[in-house]
Amino acid sequence: MKRLSIVIITWNQLAYLKACLQSLLPIMKRADVEVIVVDNGSQDGTSQYLTEKFPVIRLLSNSCNKGVAYARNRGLEITTGEKILILDNDTIVNESAISGMEAYLDGHPLVGLCTCKLVDSENRVQESFKPFPGLLVKVRNVLGFSGKNDRVIMDSNVPFEPVYVIGACQMVKREVLQRVGLLDEHIFYGPEDADFCLRIVSEGWKIVYLPQYTIVHHWRRATNRNLFSRLAWKHFCGLCYFYKKYKRIN
Repeated sequence: MKRLSIVIITWNQLAYLKACLQSLLPIMKRADVEVIVVDNGSQDGTSQYLTEKFPVIRLLSNSCNKGVAYARNRGLEITTGEKILILDNDTIVNESAISGMEAYLDGHPLVGLCTCKLVDSENRVQESFKPFPGLLVKVRNVLGFSGKNDRVIMDSNVPFEPVYVIGACQMVKREVLQRVGLLDEHIFYGPEDADFCLRIVSEGWKIVYLPQYTIVHHWRRATNRNLFSRLAWKHFCGLCYFYKKYKRIN
């Protein structure tokens, strides 16, 4: 068994993926680390690139884009690590953040999942921790509003327990994954990350945000840019399913 498994899914974002893997090179030198990339039906040569340049990576290739939860689950199913780091392909990581999250999970038995601070390329802090993804919250996000309290928390350097953290960076213990199960594949794109965190908390573990560690996330916010795209529709359907599952909209 490895100490850490890293699972990345990608879809037609080879340039981002190259930068992400470049940042992972120091971590990939560890004998106790495995990296799994799930190519979700890319048409930009991603699978060929990985086969040629990164034979050490375990590559899974889907014939088409089957959604975030489906793709991540195929990667999660073959992990062997004591801990699993779920990463978006548009992240730039560092050894300090990864080892810091590992150490935190080791030292806190009641914490099932943790994340670190995410910033963009200009070092602006992102809202990577979230309240319950209710209807009012989603409207606020679409309109680009951020609450005053959110900004205060984002500037804090003290670890805390949010409702959930986004799937761009989540480190989870294997025992938690075994108890809670995989991501809900009824959700094509969002809010599968919220559902995953809520299920973890319902089983008695804590979700913790660690602002003392930082990685870069080139957040694209695809659904907000085009509210009438197929992806936005899939996101809307996922939200409806989520609200029905939890019997609440706010």
